[in-house]
Amino acid sequence: MRILLVDDSRAVAAVLGARLNAIGHEVVLAENGLVALDVFRQSTPDLVLMDMEMPVMDGFAAVQHIRKLEAERAGAWTPIIFLTGSERSEHLVTAIDAGADAFIPKMAPPAVLAAKMKAMARIAALRAELTQANLKLEALANQDGLTGLFNRRYLDLRLEHIWNEALRRGDSLGFLMLDVDCFKKYNDRYGHLAGDDCLRAVATAMAVVVDRLQVGRVIQSGFAARYGGEEFAVVLPLVSCADLALVADALLAAVRGMAMIHEGNSGWGVVTLSLGAAWLPRAEGDLPAFIRQADARLYRAKQKGRNRGELE
Repeated sequence: MRILLVDDSRAVAAVLGARLNAIGHEVVLAENGLVALDVFRQSTPDLVLMDMEMPVMDGFAAVQHIRKLEAERAGAWTPIIFLTGSERSEHLVTAIDAGADAFIPKMAPPAVLAAKMKAMARIAALRAELTQANLKLEALANQDGLTGLFNRRYLDLRLEHIWNEALRRGDSLGFLMLDVDCFKKYNDRYGHLAGDDCLRAVATAMAVVVDRLQVGRVIQSGFAARYGGEEFAVVLPLVSCADLALVADALLAAVRGMAMIHEGNSGWGVVTLSLGAAWLPRAEGDLPAFIRQADARLYRAKQKGRNRGELE
């Protein structure tokens, strides 16, 4: 493990550091809590051994700051053990309240120190596995099972958050509603399994466009989601009107360019999308009205012959 050892006593740090090195751990030293925070920010250690009473910043304050830093990162947790020179109950209670996990005497026998390190390493490993499992579950909860795009649940939650932030800061916001043209006829002609393949292909094409434009810095923090059935949505925070039009054109072209045969899509013969857009230079009003605007324009695009976008 990479251990951050925080103690203002050079003698204690030297002895403990040597013992930890001897049992195979890498040790980084800090002489007070403030220095420890800088080290922690730069390279999160696997474990922290923290003295209680130090100049500049004591161990209690340092641990509180570390826990606040970890609260900003999903699943972050680092075991923290306080080094004790006494068993004063008020110190131990304060340490636990600050966020410490355990205690060990500063001059604990080497065997005891090694056993404690093994125990904390096991706990840290189990915690890391649990965090990864939770992240995977969260990802699955936000993912549409058929297309792999974000699902409606994620779309609703994320869009509401983005909308509120745009209202607060006066940011621009774009929203695209897209629908696979004549999809019922596609299912009727080619079967529902082929229909599922079609939706997956459309979703993949959309995701590639969004990712490419994101990498090219045409858009930022945009994402595509499955709205429901054969309908999709793309959320575009901080987008200009011109760039929104560029995204819309790229999405329509990408799906049309797949040249996926769709004989029921009269006039085109391949799978195409219709698109409706809503855009505000500064967010205002309410979110449902904003979405309805895009939906109304999507309907208009279909009325005008499909395989097109209505942006205004």
